[in-house]
Amino acid sequence: MTPFKAAAIGASGSKAGPYRVMVVDDSAVIRGLLTRALESDPTIKVVTTVGNGQLAIDALGRPDSDIEVIVLDIEMPVMDGITALPRLLQTKPGVAVIMASTLTLKGASVSMKAMSLGASDYVPKPTTTGAISAATDFKAELVEKVKSWAQASRRKRGIAAPSPTAEPGSTTPAVPKRLYSGQPIKLRDMPVLLKPDCLAIGSSTGGPQALFKVFQAIGKITHLPVFVTQHMPATFTTILAEHLGQAAGMPSAEAKDGEPVVAGRIYVAPGDFHMVVDGNAAQRVVRLNKNPPENFCRPAVDPMLRSIAKAYGNKTLFVMLTGMGQDGLKGSQELTNVGGTVIAQDEPSSVVWGMPGAVATAGLCSAVLPLADIGPFVKKAITRSVA
Repeated sequence: MTPFKAAAIGASGSKAGPYRVMVVDDSAVIRGLLTRALESDPTIKVVTTVGNGQLAIDALGRPDSDIEVIVLDIEMPVMDGITALPRLLQTKPGVAVIMASTLTLKGASVSMKAMSLGASDYVPKPTTTGAISAATDFKAELVEKVKSWAQASRRKRGIAAPSPTAEPGSTTPAVPKRLYSGQPIKLRDMPVLLKPDCLAIGSSTGGPQALFKVFQAIGKITHLPVFVTQHMPATFTTILAEHLGQAAGMPSAEAKDGEPVVAGRIYVAPGDFHMVVDGNAAQRVVRLNKNPPENFCRPAVDPMLRSIAKAYGNKTLFVMLTGMGQDGLKGSQELTNVGGTVIAQDEPSSVVWGMPGAVATAGLCSAVLPLADIGPFVKKAITRSVA
């Protein structure tokens, strides 16, 4: 295990050591691989590994348990991940559970079901131990998501994030600099008559849960199309689209190349394809392409927004939700240049305030809102457009 050099002093005055993680998988080999991947980052410590859901519940329920994040396999003997999930959340409310599922349609479907039951996130797991050992992208995503959810939990509790560089015996608060955090936000004027002809949404880390909440609040939309780009692999976007449709009560599917854009439908960018909109008011169509990744992502938000800025101009309402990086910043600049309206999720309610923080601190937003307020805001804006 990688040693953690020093504990930091949290806002509450208690020591804030490394993020504490439990790995649950029926394969001892995979538990070892996941542990080594996680502990390659000195701010993470795997404190417990167990082989099934019942053992995970027992470990979490111990009086001395201080587990913050659980990486939970789905298919296990004795008790599987889906059965264990609600009991884990009941045992320790607030613990973040990240589902580790295979890159299959079944794995994607179960992961989305898990998130509807309270899981925080998912990470698509290669199907063999050899593939897991060699999959650097998978390891990087696993580490990123564990750290993001653990940091979000500590932020709510007023506890400092761990510092990988603190010297032994240091009593200096060690909260890593958070990109955009604390920077001033200057809002643009809200259009007096905001009458959008389309709604676009971009998201990444923490996005699926945020999207579900937004669409549940908005409900069924009949008079304009909705375009969604969520950083997510193929097969997972298929299931995401289905769940968004269920949340909103409207048709929703992965976009198909060349299909006409119609009102009252959600178009989700498929994994590994950029989604753009082509045409004008007479007829608009969706186009998919495999142009190079942008901001290390495909699908990416920027190409979607560039095309929407041309196709819809100032009749666009764009929502930037939680996510790492700054995908969507350049597209938002082009959108606001033609009079479109941008709103973003605020920092306290974001798992990662990267993408929304980038557009907010660049002065591109007309509103920066808590997640709970975004759906009602959008509903009011688009309802006004048909009044």
